[in-house]
Amino acid sequence: MPHCMPSAHEREIQRIFDDSGRVRARFAKRQKKALAAVIEACSDALEKGNTLFFFGNGGSAADAQHLAAEFVNRYKLPRAPLPALALTTDSSALTSIANDFGYKEVFAKQIEALGRSGDIAFAISTSGNAANVLRAVAACRRRGVTVVGLTGGSGGKLAASVDLLLCVDGTSETARIQETHIVIGHAICELVENELDRRAGEKRSR
Repeated sequence: MPHCMPSAHEREIQRIFDDSGRVRARFAKRQKKALAAVIEACSDALEKGNTLFFFGNGGSAADAQHLAAEFVNRYKLPRAPLPALALTTDSSALTSIANDFGYKEVFAKQIEALGRSGDIAFAISTSGNAANVLRAVAACRRRGVTVVGLTGGSGGKLAASVDLLLCVDGTSETARIQETHIVIGHAICELVENELDRRAGEKRSR
């Protein structure tokens, strides 16, 4: 049979997957310690009964509700539900706040209402410059909520305003950043779940 050359589509498919893999591998190599610190912080907060909040726009909004659901339901282990909330899903709250106070306030108002000292908020913005995300970070400061910034590229304004930073640097391409964000999120879900299970096992054995 004659040798079949890869089609243009096949070559582009390979390029996309290779690019995505490189970005994720770079993040893992450079930011394992930062990610481990976030996992410890989330484990501590959830063990004390605090809440995780997630918010962002567009694809980041989808990531927010995806990750919140993994905590509320489960990721892999059979366990009790964990308190996590995406601030992107209540259409009445979002539209009333946007209508009355402007879109910049849609997450900040919810943090002001729900956030408590000891909670953790995941502020997700691929550019790090989304105005409503930055307003919510400021609200977290007022409420004593620890902020994890999930961003990309240079980190934008978000990088300088968070407590814990997870930045997918080395690319400004939104798709590659978002692909890495969801892997980061899954790593957090899995390892927080494992850590809480380990801690519970230690308590039972005392």
